[in-house]
Amino acid sequence: MHSASTRVKGFTLIEMMVVVAIIAILAAIALPSYRDYVIRGYLVDGTNQLAAQRAKMEQYYQDARTYATSGAYKSPCDNAVISTLTVKNWTFTCTGVAAATYTIVATGSGPVAGAIYWVDQTNAQTTKGLPAGWTVPSPATCWVISRGGTC
Repeated sequence: MHSASTRVKGFTLIEMMVVVAIIAILAAIALPSYRDYVIRGYLVDGTNQLAAQRAKMEQYYQDARTYATSGAYKSPCDNAVISTLTVKNWTFTCTGVAAATYTIVATGSGPVAGAIYWVDQTNAQTTKGLPAGWTVPSPATCWVISRGGTC
């Protein structure tokens, strides 16, 4: 038997349950935010590469005065480099390539599956799809890179 002056040291079960509940609440808030942060990083990989490919098309146009392959000049969109380009979680393809038009499409996979971005000869940036749980604004006349639909 303990005397009145002797005190037992340690935590009670209720104190431990309160700590576990606080940790669970913090984890429930932090993990989805962290996941969104990581996805935003992957989305930027796609938009950066899309902008780089558009720059290559514009450089080509300055030389050939056409976006399509012309004589000895081979369009970057006709080149195997871009027609089969895969960078990290992104695959890039060209559509509608003609003398005065083109569209480059970036399609996401893995953590950014469902994300689809477009850019054309006028630099019109369009978001056609986003990862699950993200909302595509209407109209999507920019590359959306955050869950809230902002560019």
